[in-house]
Amino acid sequence: MDYHVADMSLAAAGKKRIDWADQDMKVLQLVRERFSKEKPLAGMKMSACLHVTAETANLCRALAAGGADLLLCASNPLSTQDDVAASLVEHDGIKVYAVRGEDNDTYYEHIRAAIEHHPVVTMDDGADLVSMIHSDYADQLGEIIGSMEETTTGVIRLRAMAADGALKIPVVAVNDAQTKHLFDNRYGTGQSTIDGIIRATDVLLAGKNVVAAGYGYCGRGFSMRARGMGANVIVTEVDPVKAIEAVMDGFRVMTMEDAAVIGDVFCTLTGNLNVIRPEHFDKMKNGAIISNSGHFNVELDLDGLGKLADHIKKDVRKNVDAYVMDDGRRIFVLGQGRLVNLACAEGHPASVMDMSFATQALATEYVIKSKGKLGAKVYDVPGSIDEWVAELKLKSMGITIDELTPEQVKYLASWTMGT
Repeated sequence: MDYHVADMSLAAAGKKRIDWADQDMKVLQLVRERFSKEKPLAGMKMSACLHVTAETANLCRALAAGGADLLLCASNPLSTQDDVAASLVEHDGIKVYAVRGEDNDTYYEHIRAAIEHHPVVTMDDGADLVSMIHSDYADQLGEIIGSMEETTTGVIRLRAMAADGALKIPVVAVNDAQTKHLFDNRYGTGQSTIDGIIRATDVLLAGKNVVAAGYGYCGRGFSMRARGMGANVIVTEVDPVKAIEAVMDGFRVMTMEDAAVIGDVFCTLTGNLNVIRPEHFDKMKNGAIISNSGHFNVELDLDGLGKLADHIKKDVRKNVDAYVMDDGRRIFVLGQGRLVNLACAEGHPASVMDMSFATQALATEYVIKSKGKLGAKVYDVPGSIDEWVAELKLKSMGITIDELTPEQVKYLASWTMGT
C-alpha cells in the first residue's frame, strides 16, 4: 500500500478537523487557489516530513493542488493526528506514513519510505529526512532540487552541516522567515504549549513558579502566556543578551540549578540536549511537572531521571508518567518528554500556521523556479514572500495600514536630505 496509517475508519472525523482548520487559513486558501490554476509543482515528486496535523493537511492540499506527487511522513512519533492521516489518504489521495505512538523503528521506516519515493523537493521539520538522505541515500542527492526546513532545531542542524561542508543540496530556512518565527514560534508555541500542559495536568498556573528554559521566540511566547495566566515566571538562559532581555521584560532570571529548587512547572524550549539533568531533578519538589516544547525529546535527560527514580508509574493520567524517587517525591513528565503542545494537545492554532504554511508553499514554488541557480547552502526566504504573506494576512483580518507618500519614499532613499 502507498500509505501506513492507524485506522482508515477515522477519515470522516479527520475531514471535519481539516475543514475546521481550513476556514481559519485564509492566506493558504489563496495560495491553493492560485496553485490549482497555475500548477507550478506539476509532475514534481515531493516528500514532506512534518507534524501530521489538520494545519499540515491544508498545506498538503495546497501542494497537491499545485500538481505535486506528495508523500507525507511524521516528523515526531507523538505528533500525528490519526484521523487527519486517514483523511489525507481517503479524501485527497496523498500517500501518508504516520501513526501516533509509532516506535523508533517504524518512525525511521516511514522516513525511508519518503526517501524511496525519490523526491525532487523535500520538506523537513527537524531535518531528519535530509539527514538520512545524506547519510544513507547519498546516491539520490543529485535528484533533489532543494528542501525547506520548518523549525529552529532543523535549521541549526542544517547550518552545522553547511559549515562542515556536508550539505549537498540547497535548503530554504522557512523557520527564519519573519512571517514564521515572529508569529508561529512566539504566539503559536506560546499558546499551544500552555494548552498542552493544562490538558495533560489540569494544573492551575496562577500563583505557580513556572520555569521557562530558553528565551528565544518560543521561550518568549511561552513566558508571556504563562504570566498572562498569573504564573510567576522564571527564565533560564545561556545567552547573556537574551537573559538581559528577559530581565527587562519583567521576568526573574537565574540558573536551572537555582530554579530547580523552587519551580512548580518546567518547560524546555531551547533546541539543545540535556537542559534539565539529574542534578536538577534531584533538587525538585514533590509534584514538580516537567515538559518539553523543543522539537526533539533530548532536552530532558529522562535516562538520568530514570536512574534516580525508584520506579516509574506510566500513565498516572493520560500523557503523564510519574517518576517516584526513593524519598517518595514524584516528578511528573508530560508526553514522554516530546513536544508537549503536540503530544498533549493539538499543536499551533490554524490562524498562525496559516502564515507559516503559506510561506512554506511559496518557498517550494521559489525553489522549483530557481532550479539550477541555488548552491548547496542554507538560504533565507525571499523578502517578497514575507511581505506578500503579511499583507494578505492583514487583509484577511480586515486591517489596513498606511502607505509611504512619494515624498517619504524619496526621503528614505536620500542621503542629502537632513534635518
